Amino acid sequence: MATHTASLATESNRSGPTTTSSDEAESTINMETEPLVYRALNQANSGPNEKPRRRFARKGPPLSRQRSLSREIGHAAAETYLITRLSFKLLSYLGVGYRWMTKFFALVCYALLLLPGFLQVVYYYFFSSQVRRSVVYGDQPRNRLDLHLPTNCDGLKPVVVFVTGGAWIIGYKAWGSLLGQQLAERDIIVACLDYRNFPQGTISDMVEDVSQGISFVFNNIVFYGGDPSRVYLMGQSAGAHISACALLRQAIKESEGESISWTVSQLKAYFGLSGGYNLFKLVEHFHNRGLYRSIFLSVMEGEESLGKFSPEVMVQKKSTAEAPLLLPPIILFHGTNDYSIPHDASKDFADALKCANAHAELVLYNGKTHTDLFLQDPLRGGKDELFDYVVAVIHAGDAEALAKDAVAPPRKRLVPEILLKLAHRISPF
Repeated sequence: MATHTASLATESNRSGPTTTSSDEAESTINMETEPLVYRALNQANSGPNEKPRRRFARKGPPLSRQRSLSREIGHAAAETYLITRLSFKLLSYLGVGYRWMTKFFALVCYALLLLPGFLQVVYYYFFSSQVRRSVVYGDQPRNRLDLHLPTNCDGLKPVVVFVTGGAWIIGYKAWGSLLGQQLAERDIIVACLDYRNFPQGTISDMVEDVSQGISFVFNNIVFYGGDPSRVYLMGQSAGAHISACALLRQAIKESEGESISWTVSQLKAYFGLSGGYNLFKLVEHFHNRGLYRSIFLSVMEGEESLGKFSPEVMVQKKSTAEAPLLLPPIILFHGTNDYSIPHDASKDFADALKCANAHAELVLYNGKTHTDLFLQDPLRGGKDELFDYVVAVIHAGDAEALAKDAVAPPRKRLVPEILLKLAHRISPF
């Protein structure tokens, strides 16, 4: 894990203003999306007898890309310092345990097997004109998000806010690039949120970051061609846990009449992929798999805080009985051969939600591991049950979109089957 802290801190110390207002968000709009954006704004702001105002395209590159060489060097130096400092800090927590060292070796082999696919995704991430990287959504070091935009700019698009996994330690927004690319091909905008990882932050910081990112999407996604009335929340692994915490905490605030910047009723649905939702049941499990008890409890702010950050426990509390009633439909996905987080975690959470009169659905995939659903299956190309399920939910009620989905070509294979099977066997997750 320690060697992988480079991923943890990538882009983590960039400076920049918080982008929360319409004027600030407008300055980062890409040239390709401007006609749609200003058409929508003019229609919203025009009276019945007023003609839409004409917007002339800017000359020169977008403002967000006008960075001087000295600023880039400064960023690189700051990030190098932060990576080094966090690496030594994380090493002090990990010690020299054999479990995480063997997991790390297996992770390297796993990544090498899937490298042909990863290289193609990396090329898309850095060179595609449809990716807007590192949009600022808050004032913390990791408050950045990536936007994956469809090529078709005709009309406002549904939006998926995606929170990546990474054991609360190596999460990074770029991990959602494959999902972002594939959903964008189906005319769905994907906003991949970054958030502070441990030891840069603890679980309350992560939940706060994700909640702030969701708020930013609701308030600004129209400037990128997104429909704020069709927003979905999705998390994978640790990201599923963090996003579920953000969702439940927001519902509790809303039920108690607290001041909020977004409401759970604005979300169309929540998708939880291979998540863990009761921390009490996972402490020993993670310890035996290399995420030692002392580290895990440090991430979760001590044993006394486990209940506060366990969505399954939160929905069972009588003191917050009204909160689950406010939740959007919740759909949980899990593989039955998931050894990182047992599929019982999703089953128990779904049962708790139903007991609290919330709308919950559980979808299990026989024989699938922790990474099959999110990596190997998408890299395999062709049909993907989970992907098709999510797209069908998002496009439900949109006859035109469903018709396009029905005739969409099979997705391209990115990795040979033999490498995928070997990766399945050697996966440390």
